[in-house]
Amino acid sequence: QVQLVESGGGLVQAGDSLRLSCAASGRPLSNYIMAWFRQAPGKGREFVGGFWWSGGFSFYADSVKGRFTISADSAQNTVYLQMNNLKPEDAAVYYCAADKDYCTGAGCRLTTPYDYWGQGTQVTVSS
Repeated sequence: QVQLVESGGGLVQAGDSLRLSCAASGRPLSNYIMAWFRQAPGKGREFVGGFWWSGGFSFYADSVKGRFTISADSAQNTVYLQMNNLKPEDAAVYYCAADKDYCTGAGCRLTTPYDYWGQGTQVTVSS
């Protein structure tokens, strides 16, 4: 069992940056595949990016590629989402998630493999 807590959201202007954190307690996050999702009002939960601890491999949705970066600190048991050049369409509640069963390929972009979720943190981007 792992508990995830996101933080770092807020109100920013288009073009600004934010760094979200996902802090875990209970078990080392290095035991899991990690991902960030987001959900805007009236829309489904959308994959943002994923992270494998082994080799530090990360992958992203096309909509954020080149602007968002996932990193991790095993000592802090925390995963980060650095968001640069934010756009109004990035506004959403952002969630981190952990998968204990090591999803593969395109399956990792779905919500279903993820066993644990944080409560979310709101990101608002003004134009």
